[in-house]
Amino acid sequence: MDLKELRRTRRGRFMGSMLPYVGYIIQSGVAMVFLFVLIVFSAWYTSLLQNVPEGIPIRWIMLAILLPAAVHSSFRTYLQTPDTIFLLPQGHRMKEYFAPSWVSGNVWKIIRLLFVLITLWPLYIRTDDSPKRLLFTILILIAVKLIASYGLWKEIAMLSRPMAGVFTFLRWAVGGLIIAAWLWQPTGRSLIFMVLLAAAYLVALSVPARHAVPWERLITMEKNQGGRALMVLGWFVDVPGREQRVYPRRYLSKWGARLPWRKDTAYRYLLTKSFARGDIFGIIMRISVLALLLNWLNRDSYFGTGIYLFFLFIIGVQLSALRKLHSESFWLTVYPFPEGSKADNTTRFVFRAHLVVALILGLPFLASIGNRLLPVIGTFVAGVLVSFLFKGYLSRKAARMVDEDL
Repeated sequence: MDLKELRRTRRGRFMGSMLPYVGYIIQSGVAMVFLFVLIVFSAWYTSLLQNVPEGIPIRWIMLAILLPAAVHSSFRTYLQTPDTIFLLPQGHRMKEYFAPSWVSGNVWKIIRLLFVLITLWPLYIRTDDSPKRLLFTILILIAVKLIASYGLWKEIAMLSRPMAGVFTFLRWAVGGLIIAAWLWQPTGRSLIFMVLLAAAYLVALSVPARHAVPWERLITMEKNQGGRALMVLGWFVDVPGREQRVYPRRYLSKWGARLPWRKDTAYRYLLTKSFARGDIFGIIMRISVLALLLNWLNRDSYFGTGIYLFFLFIIGVQLSALRKLHSESFWLTVYPFPEGSKADNTTRFVFRAHLVVALILGLPFLASIGNRLLPVIGTFVAGVLVSFLFKGYLSRKAARMVDEDL
């Protein structure tokens, strides 16, 4: 059996299943929106480089942006559930199958990492008192990426899931310490520290017991990766067969439990629980943290308002995907929901969540309210209007679906 050809065939089949939706994405206007965002970002970044604020914490900004880009890793193995039977005899040869996954996963993420670094570099060399050399920085970040990727592969194969969680934290800590040492410490001292830390981490990875091939975990990861790709497509067109990943966020378990148990709010209960344990919640949290940081750095300018509205629009798009979250659930056809309650609960939930996010993301502008009272009030009003626009969009979508059903 040619394992490399098998993976190549599966990859081609998956990419072929995505191509029919590309036309819908283009028709949705996303290309024009992306071009507009790129122009606005270029104008804002050029203005920032020409008028760099004093005391900007550039090293912390570099660490906060480069750390996720360097440490985050993932692989597309295209494994399927029947492989636990049909590929099991090939377990001793599976390195041939996994090697292209590891290489392609790192190549694309290294390209993304270099794009982020090159974008940040002009700001870095203008604000840092003793900037590092670009070539050495690239080599350090690529090394961090490869070490983190290797560490993730070992974590997947570990027998103990709690131990894998410990090594996940360790992987992020090691990556953060290496990048921080390079940014803050002299070159010679930081290189010695990085080599010793990386060597200790690699040795530690060899200690926990591991599966030869963690079939079930790799299959689960592949389902999650494919589900995310379909979720992105779901922003533009109805995509069948989407699977949602569930996260056991126990600290949010009481959120939905506080809702009154009534027939007209039953779907709201389900949606609240699904949102709290799904991918969309994590995505929105990460976007919100980045938006808060950028809003704080630009709280005294109209560029900050533009950034605020842009991120609020992105979060609105993410929240709008909730209307398709349980579109193919069998049990929703069995449970006697009141007519129209599903669409009504979804619209209200998305509007309230979007409004809360709009208010939270606007908090950094309150620091400049003494000097910019009207612009700050206008920013908040614009954010509320964006939330109402998305509410109207969801209401129209719901009405159109009802008309089609009739």
